[in-house]
Amino acid sequence: MNRSGYAESDDDVGDAYVDEWRRKVVAAMHSPEGQAFLRELAAALDALPDKWLIEKRLVDEEGDCCAIGAVCRARGIDTAGMDDDGMECIAERLGVPWPLACEIVDINDGRRETPINRWQRMRRWVDRHIAQENGQ
Repeated sequence: MNRSGYAESDDDVGDAYVDEWRRKVVAAMHSPEGQAFLRELAAALDALPDKWLIEKRLVDEEGDCCAIGAVCRARGIDTAGMDDDGMECIAERLGVPWPLACEIVDINDGRRETPINRWQRMRRWVDRHIAQENGQ
């Protein structure tokens, strides 16, 4: 199990569970709350003074953050101890659908790469998932 709450492999949970979870992620991503959070995430990523993201923590001792941590920073949320709360509690505190929060964390932490490349990849990912104003 990783920080997102996802199993290490799809074999650990079964195809039916994975299919249902993917449906929940897509529904959360396209919900009004999910779209609002994705727009807020884009703004939070853009507002970071240093365009890089860490993995495996919301915010580290130096103030660097992951994608979800960027939203916490932008809102001025004290993240001390939040890493230990679990993704469901963090999602609830941020008002983001839990499946979307898990997906964002999984995407953030999903590759071994430089922090700069992680920021660039996450920013592109967010852009791809924000619905266009005309409903596309």
